[in-house]
Amino acid sequence: MFSRFWQTLEKTRTSFVEKVSAALAGRPVIDENALSELEEALIGADVGPATSARLVDELRKRLKEARGPVQPAAILESIVADMLKRSSGQLIATCASPFCIMVVGVNGVGKTTTIAKLARMFRAQGKKVLVAAADTFRAAAIEQLEIWAARAGVDVVKHREGSDPSAVVFDALSAAKARQAGVVIVDTAGRLHTKVNLMNELKKMRRVMEREVPGAPHETLLVLDANTGQNALQQARIFKEATEVTGLVVTKLDGTARGGIVIAIAAELGLPVKFVATGEGIEDIAEFDPSEFAAALFK
Repeated sequence: MFSRFWQTLEKTRTSFVEKVSAALAGRPVIDENALSELEEALIGADVGPATSARLVDELRKRLKEARGPVQPAAILESIVADMLKRSSGQLIATCASPFCIMVVGVNGVGKTTTIAKLARMFRAQGKKVLVAAADTFRAAAIEQLEIWAARAGVDVVKHREGSDPSAVVFDALSAAKARQAGVVIVDTAGRLHTKVNLMNELKKMRRVMEREVPGAPHETLLVLDANTGQNALQQARIFKEATEVTGLVVTKLDGTARGGIVIAIAAELGLPVKFVATGEGIEDIAEFDPSEFAAALFK
């Protein structure tokens, strides 16, 4: 797992370490000038202004409390890990049958491939999985989902393009009960041009799910593209308002230097990162480990 994080974060680590090292290296004393430069470096690494200020404040506090020689970068790594741990949590599909997962996110973030990766992961755990093609708004969304679901070896419940997404959800849950499927993963439309439409559609789907399976959806996962940096933070805010997001899946970390956004989202919104996509293959998804993430980021 550490090796996977290490490889995935290569571009982010290079950028992050260079910026942090430039701020701290060669300084016999970490004074306010050094801390100010560090804060600017963190902002430049897409950690964001608010979270960067919090990290530097905590580092300042720990440096004052330290006795003897210190390694500021190691202390900063510990602070980042602690910050991520406070909002961490695993996804364990055992509390209901079927266990219902709603997947949300804007178009283009890797939502379809994430659904396939999750489906394959649950299949590997011995669970029967159904996917609900409830993104009936975007052209070709259903076909793309079918292709990826076939790669994962799972069935898709679908209607025609333009159909009511909630009707797709109802049929998927009915099929899951009839076929004794253990997990249902629901795709959703990724449009954000009006928050009102998004909210109303997602709320209606949630009502249908809860009516058919008490407590559903048991997880609402928001998929974010790390490449979008601070824009991902804004997307997270909007979706957190629109629906009860329980966790995040961060994609495309392997192709960006903006992985610092993971820290910002966890710190500012208190949303746990549950999975990270570690490549383009259907097996390239990993449960998020805060300590391993922080270690891979700094080393």
